[in-house]
Amino acid sequence: MTAQPFDSVRPAGWLVDRVDLDGVGDKAAFMDRVATALRLPDWFGRNWDALADCLGDPDWGPARPGRLVVVTGWQEYAVERPEEWALALDVLGGAAGTGPHGTLAVHLALGGSH
Repeated sequence: MTAQPFDSVRPAGWLVDRVDLDGVGDKAAFMDRVATALRLPDWFGRNWDALADCLGDPDWGPARPGRLVVVTGWQEYAVERPEEWALALDVLGGAAGTGPHGTLAVHLALGGSH
């Protein structure tokens, strides 16, 4: 599955970013993949707190009317690194929502990475 099913939100002004975790086997690779896919700022420290900070940063994170992050290919990482995956879910889930700077929505795609 790709972000294409979600492209219908783009005409409404939403930003759509896809994070493909296929082949990610540890936290370092997860952070690298997220940093690249989401074009996170140079100050991103590649740890959970820094990821939460970036996702909540009004200069990057929530947008008006919204930013949709589609995560694909996550299943293998979730099985191989369940504790890290739980932290990732906490950070992504904690950042998702609507606030004064707009909306950040996170979707875990079940269909794989392609």
